[in-house]
Amino acid sequence: MPESRHGVLYGVAAYAMWGLFPLYWPLLKPSGALEILAHRMAWSLVAVLAILAVRRHWGWIRELVRTPRKLGLLVLAAVIITVNWGVYIYAVNTGHVVESSLGYFINPLVSVLFGVFLLKERLRRLQWAAVGLGALAVVVLTVDYGRLPWIALVLAASFGTYGLVKKIAQVGAAESMAIETLVLLVPALGYLAYLGVQGESTFGTAGAGHALLLAGAGVVTAVPLLCFTAAAIRVPLTTIGLLQYIAPVLQFLCGVLIAHEVMPASRWAGFAIVWLALSVFTWDSLCTARETRRAERLRESEPVPA
Repeated sequence: MPESRHGVLYGVAAYAMWGLFPLYWPLLKPSGALEILAHRMAWSLVAVLAILAVRRHWGWIRELVRTPRKLGLLVLAAVIITVNWGVYIYAVNTGHVVESSLGYFINPLVSVLFGVFLLKERLRRLQWAAVGLGALAVVVLTVDYGRLPWIALVLAASFGTYGLVKKIAQVGAAESMAIETLVLLVPALGYLAYLGVQGESTFGTAGAGHALLLAGAGVVTAVPLLCFTAAAIRVPLTTIGLLQYIAPVLQFLCGVLIAHEVMPASRWAGFAIVWLALSVFTWDSLCTARETRRAERLRESEPVPA
């Protein structure tokens, strides 16, 4: 299977899992957003180290230490993803699931802009049409709120930048995540220790099941991030940007069908436009794949010069 197809499959898996996150974080109450974030940082490192131990893959550490630029990019990625995680957990646990989905509707546009203007990637005509429809959907949903949707904007900007940094770093999935979570470990443990001293920690005081769910935050964080990193180093940012619609569609459905958030007609209109954008993109992808296969068959059928 070609690397690009592997990348697309990894991307689909990552965004499907992220799309179902609104079902997990409310289970961690009565923990607050910052406590959940700290546990997520700490247990994610445990999860990724377990993956590396199973693979017996440690030789990359020496090479990475000798490349300060890559190390610096991963430190930057760690800071950016911390902002994204914290805002998202806050949004889901305070009843803003639909607004968080708006952030991830905007996010593909951020990734596409980075890909086109910074990495000189090119979009086909129908892809531009899909992006334009996505932008229209974002406008409709933003006007519907009647205020600046800061949660959506922070989520879009932070994750779009995170994807760009990971694309430039070109470090393997498990390896990069190990460095990112290691950078986050000290502040995470510091905050958890502070909560313990203040008697405000919920870990172990809200039951064994709650403690296991907090620890499980590492697993549910590690797996989709590993898939995302594997996708980001295999496919163009423009493709990543359009695959990202999977997550907000699922988040949107979680907000509407499970959290029962209010859904006026204008929000439904924005959602319909997004699906139209995805339909245009899917049609373009199928047509392009068909043309590519036809061109390959023609090249294979041509006689080889003597």
